[in-house]
Amino acid sequence: MKSFIVSGFFALALLMTACSDKPVVPEQLPNPVKTFIQQTYPGQTITFAQKDLELTGWKYEVFMADGTHIEFDTDDTWDKVESPMAKPIPMQLVPAPIATHIQANFPGAFVTKIDKERNGYEVELSTSMELKYNKQGALIEMDD
Repeated sequence: MKSFIVSGFFALALLMTACSDKPVVPEQLPNPVKTFIQQTYPGQTITFAQKDLELTGWKYEVFMADGTHIEFDTDDTWDKVESPMAKPIPMQLVPAPIATHIQANFPGAFVTKIDKERNGYEVELSTSMELKYNKQGALIEMDD
């Protein structure tokens, strides 16, 4: 019985590996993903998209013509946005308390990456400063 369970788990892992990282055309992206991109990056073109099979469902990764990389969780909401070459990401993606903290304490800096984490957000600034905030937007860690 143990070998059957182990074999089943191994087969499932192989199947997931075989199904992972499949390119998709932009038209095949879920509607919430397409809507987010159209509203947040109007006029930008998707150059590459793929879907990744996770245990909880499909995740999507999208690469824009300007180099922006966006990851979407299994519920089709953005999970991580990263801009290339120190280009600012739209501030509408940054929760208000975090945006206020950055503007007050890092004048002239802008957000080049934001990543939703289990307990809050990880933010990278144009100055290469990495900041971690809790879900309420309070700074909990800083690394330069």
